[in-house]
Amino acid sequence: MIEGTVLPTDPTTHGWTAVDFTAAPTPSAPITWGQRALWMAILRKPEYQPNINLRRVVTVPRRAPADVLRAIGALLTRHSSLRTRLRTVDGDLRQDVVDNGTHPVLLVPADVTADGVPVDVGAADVARVADETAARLASTAFDHAEELPQRIALVLVAGRVRQVVIVFSHTTVDFRAAELVLRDLRLLLLRGAIDSPAGLQSVDVARREHDAGARRRGERAVARWVDGYGRLPRETLPEVGPPLSPRFRRGVLVSAAADTAVRMIANRHQVTSSTVILAATSLVLATWSGNDVVGVYTMVSNRSLPGYDEAIAKLNQLGMVVVDLADRPTFADLLPRVWSAAMNAYRSAYYDPADMRTAFEAAGYPYATGINAHCYLNDIRLATDADLFGHDTSPARVRAALAESSFNWAESFDAFTWRTRLEIVDRPGGLGLALTADTAHLPPDRAERLLRDLDRLLVEAALHDVPWPWR
Repeated sequence: MIEGTVLPTDPTTHGWTAVDFTAAPTPSAPITWGQRALWMAILRKPEYQPNINLRRVVTVPRRAPADVLRAIGALLTRHSSLRTRLRTVDGDLRQDVVDNGTHPVLLVPADVTADGVPVDVGAADVARVADETAARLASTAFDHAEELPQRIALVLVAGRVRQVVIVFSHTTVDFRAAELVLRDLRLLLLRGAIDSPAGLQSVDVARREHDAGARRRGERAVARWVDGYGRLPRETLPEVGPPLSPRFRRGVLVSAAADTAVRMIANRHQVTSSTVILAATSLVLATWSGNDVVGVYTMVSNRSLPGYDEAIAKLNQLGMVVVDLADRPTFADLLPRVWSAAMNAYRSAYYDPADMRTAFEAAGYPYATGINAHCYLNDIRLATDADLFGHDTSPARVRAALAESSFNWAESFDAFTWRTRLEIVDRPGGLGLALTADTAHLPPDRAERLLRDLDRLLVEAALHDVPWPWR
């Protein structure tokens, strides 16, 4: 086992094993821009690091011919990013790749209790044990200097592996990279080997970011950010009262009506469903605040760059969408404007965060200093297509579905990075709109009303062009 490997405490552990890996030596490299951005956030609020661990579960096909441990070993050998630790050298954080060693693997029998008592289990029980195991493995922060950037567990029934649980540290992979790793694991389970070469690894990306072309691109992105930030109001939403305790509340609205409406609008205007949601969010924020200009931050994958599509790295970074609504556009007129603003944001989302901090400080603007006063929109749906198959688009049905939207409160937090964060998530039966808000700016009743306003706006815009003011 790798010297210094940290094993998370787990009171229900039934045992550990390990997988071997051996690969060609890989020189160390600086951290990537995406890693630096996340590392700055970790340093600001280290206690929230477990919240960004990525949990994934892979079902092992019943007829998978490959040995599961051997497949995991081949996966680690294939991707140096999965063998990378973050260590400080001469005051600088660097990526240190482990060439050979063993990786710990937790064994969790689903058909045996922690006391060793056999129990009968079905597929739902196995899935529940896998989810619980993922939650336990994700509950503690990674020791990035000593621990490899994933934790692995196998859920067994009658001695056979039924589920592979992997918890990734977000410092080394983003959502797309995690899916690529799982794709390769499935192939290794089914075929035993992968003939095609692996994509760029995290150390490869870091070296690319130090060439002259990447530096110039990053400098242009920083300049556009500084210019755009100068156009934003001081606050997106005003303070309306004293904060509650805990200060930040997260509520989730699930809407089949919004799911259908977003698809209808995207099809009619030939834009992406993400553009529709961004436009609706901008319009709601503008009408609620009275601001002529709205700033919406969003996460950008940065995988449109040559060679980056298959990269196993943390490439995603924040983009800033600046939307001007001073001329009070209709919703249809707003869509191309938002699309253009989003394209500018996407082109400006690949940069060195250290350079961004320097430029913001020189301009007298706050940068990563605590709570961002503007809205963060994070669309984390697995599929963002606008296919209308199976959706009843009749006006009567779409309006009726609006009354069926459900709202529930979820977590609460004492501290958070954003005044408002809107996540677009997949939910059974509809589109999930999850809002985390500062109660001094959006107390619970107003936070729910904002989500219902967004829900209603999407439905109205799907059925006719909405003039200003939309409500």
